[in-house]
Amino acid sequence: MMTVTRRRRKQVSEINVVPYIDVMLVLLIIFMVTAPLITQGVKVDLPKASAEPLDPESKPPIVVSVDKDGNYFLSTANDPNEAIDVVDLAVAVQAELKVSPERPVVVKGDGAVQYNQVVQLMVLLQRAGVPQVGLMTDNSAGEQ
Repeated sequence: MMTVTRRRRKQVSEINVVPYIDVMLVLLIIFMVTAPLITQGVKVDLPKASAEPLDPESKPPIVVSVDKDGNYFLSTANDPNEAIDVVDLAVAVQAELKVSPERPVVVKGDGAVQYNQVVQLMVLLQRAGVPQVGLMTDNSAGEQ
């Protein structure tokens, strides 16, 4: 009689980490692509002032920017880095305020822009139905 000896297979107690590395690399690429898109807005040199910040629990403000060349930008536009016409700006702000009327509106004006352009923007926002307009400043100013 022949005896058949069965060899027991030894269980593999290793973890295959290749799928985890693939998932990690995909997530890394996603975060690398989306990180520059998160910061939005136009580069302006804000005037220095010490002021109280907005309430962190309030809705994010609608930011209307004026760069040093006098171009207007809107944070809620399709492309916040593209200059917007004054008529389109007024219509877009009115539409945003119809959706959420309690949202604050803030003007982010470059320190080198003419005061007249900031005033004209504030008048335009007032005519668009904005009840209050805030001015954005850079909080890194020291008391003199």
